[in-house]
This record gives sequence, structure tokens and C-alpha cells, in this order.
Amino acid sequence: MLDEPLLDSPEGLAEADHRALLRGAAEAGARVRTAVRHAAEAGVHDLVPDGRPRAVLIAGPGAAATQAADLLGTLAGSGSPVTRLAPTGVAPAAGALRWELPGWAGSVDLLLIATPDGTEPGLALLSEQAYRRGCTVVAVAPARTPLAEAVNGSHGLFVPMATAPYDQDEPLAAAAPGVLWSLLTPLLALLDRTGLLTAPPDALDKVADRLDRIAERCGPAIATYSNPAKTLAAELADALPIVWTEGVSAGPAGRRFAAALAELSGIPAVVAELPEALAAHSALLAGPLAASADPDDFFRDRVEEPPALHARVVLLRDRPIGGLTAAPAARDLALSHDTPISELEPEEGGELETLAELIAVTDFAAVYLALASRT
Repeated sequence: MLDEPLLDSPEGLAEADHRALLRGAAEAGARVRTAVRHAAEAGVHDLVPDGRPRAVLIAGPGAAATQAADLLGTLAGSGSPVTRLAPTGVAPAAGALRWELPGWAGSVDLLLIATPDGTEPGLALLSEQAYRRGCTVVAVAPARTPLAEAVNGSHGLFVPMATAPYDQDEPLAAAAPGVLWSLLTPLLALLDRTGLLTAPPDALDKVADRLDRIAERCGPAIATYSNPAKTLAAELADALPIVWTEGVSAGPAGRRFAAALAELSGIPAVVAELPEALAAHSALLAGPLAASADPDDFFRDRVEEPPALHARVVLLRDRPIGGLTAAPAARDLALSHDTPISELEPEEGGELETLAELIAVTDFAAVYLALASRT
């Protein structure tokens, strides 16, 4: 159940926000600027690589590293494969996780380490292993952590993660809005220097500006009727989100939204890219989750019995309407099964800007669902 009056109570939202999720979402633009400065101070902008790496390997715990690998791989395209090294271990604890380089990794490959913790012994061991293999190592993590010492000791490049004082108040959620941009921004600047993608300082400045504008539109003081993030949160109350994406950069934004809904709000979601999503989810929409499958029972107790769970399609697009698009077919399929649909499409801009807008709006929506959900 969603406490909808709470959505329009900035004071109530602030009181419920024990993990500073809203603050992290609002300060995403500032995190990008700080991260750009940290990258410059670490010497990223002065690097003169010999050429593109054969492969880019990314290691780190939780959703942040997974999403960074997804985003960087999408933006880099086929220039060099971007692969996340999945950890092994008996528990998702810093001391229990271990990472291993693939057998083929060597001097022509680049290892990126991204973590909001920095105390993982497994990542320090991975850095040492990469050094012995001749891999170039770049790490983004909080300053003055064991990982920082290990990377510097193995002649790698360490970039301090952009953090805020309140990050230490509660354990950081891997899907928290501030974490993603703090880890991703220095890696974007680095891969720009290698030529794998285009993310010069002026493009990152535009990303920060776009994030600031979204924070103004989606902030807690903006009423639900004119706030796209609060509107989306209200629409997803008591629904199973079916996230469909169209466009190259919308794919990772949709996958991040599904991960944020699960980790922050405790809401499951399914995600797929158009046009394949139409075939993949047509049976799902025709099943018991469709609104028409369980019409409202007049005799249902409105107080004691919650409404049945129904699907709601969320369509994320990174391209304007027109041209070659599966959006009309997506709308027709959803409406033919009485399934409501929400649509988000960013304003015009560069690829990084439009991607940032999709991530920012959906991040705010996931946070509002987390804060206003009643169990």
C-alpha cells in the first residue's frame, strides 16, 4: 500500500528517509561535479594511453558495479568488450567476496575496480593479481581505505570516490542514487581518454546540469500532479512494473530501475527491450496479471482485502517519437489487455544527458516508493 498523502509532505518524507536516499538523488549533479574534480586531481585527464585496451574488466560488489559495467558496455559499443567480474563467496559481506581474473587477461587489458566500501580484501588481492599479470588497474573507492593503499602499492591509478558526510550515517545501498554517479563518473572520464567512448569534461558538465534540473522537477517540494517521479511512484502502487525500453541507452536505465525498485522499495519488476519485449511478455500480459483477468469484485471488503496485483507497463525511451519505433505496437499490446502504461522520454540532448535524465527520474520514483510504501 502506498501512503499517497505522504508523497506531498516534504516534512514527512524527510522524516521517513533514514538512509538519505532523497538527498542522494537531489545531489546527483553535485556528485558528478565532485567526481570530475577528483578524476582531474588524480591525473585522469592527463593520461595519454598507447591505444585502446583489448578488453575492459570491471570488478566490485553489488548493484553499483553491475550497473556501471552495463552502462559502460552500452556506451562503448563494440570498441572493446566490457565484462563484469562476478564475485564468489559464502555471503555478500566485504570479507567474504573474492574475484578472479580470467586466464587470458594480460598487459593489453584494463581492470576497473568500483566499490563504495573499499575494505574488501578480495579486491586488494585482485589488484595485486592484475599487477603481476601486467594489467593496467584503475580503482574508484572511498579515500584512505585498504583498497586505496593496495592499488597505489601495485602502481595502479586510484581515484577517491565522491562522498558526502551523511554517507557514513547508514550503510550505503548499492542502488542508492549518489553511489552510481560517484563511481561511474571517473570511469567515464577515463574511458573517454582511452577513446572507447565520448565523455569529455564539457559533456559531464552537461550531465550534472541535467541532473540538477531533474532534481528541481522531481524534488519532494513539488506536488505529485506536476512531479513526474511522484506520479510514476503513485502509478506503480500495488502494481507489478513491466519495464520496456527502446533505444540503446534506455536499456541500462531500465535495468537499473528494476534493480533500484527491488533493493530500495522491495518491489519486483521485469524488464526487456523493445521490440523483443512484445513477444517475451505477451503471455504475461494475457495471464492473471492483466487488469481484465480479475475485475473488481463488488463484494470485496475494501478495508480488509487488498486489491489484486496487476501489471503496469513502464515504457522508457531515449529517442523522440517518429521513425522506426515499436512504441505504437507496445501501447496496442498493453491496452488490448487492459494494462495501463506509463511513458518516460527525456528532453533532447546528448546521449549521456538523456541517459542521465532517465536514470534520475526513475531513481526518484524508486525512492518515493521506498519512503511512502506501507506494509
